[in-house]
Amino acid sequence: MSDTTLDVRDVPPSDRHPKIHDAFDALDSGEELVIVNDHEPKPLFYEMQAEVEAFDADGYAVERRDDDEYVAHFPKQ
Repeated sequence: MSDTTLDVRDVPPSDRHPKIHDAFDALDSGEELVIVNDHEPKPLFYEMQAEVEAFDADGYAVERRDDDEYVAHFPKQ
């Protein structure tokens, strides 16, 4: 499986979700988008689960590495 990592901590909040969706759309089936964020991306998880058929919600995982560093894995079916 190939991973694409996207650090959105310096991206303005209003631009984050569109940038993440574009990166996810560019993945092939079986690949994974790894997001580095300054907060737990639960709203993004719910958005992806509801709106993106190719998102593998069962494979989603998030790890808190620091107060302002969360690493979330968004696998594509």
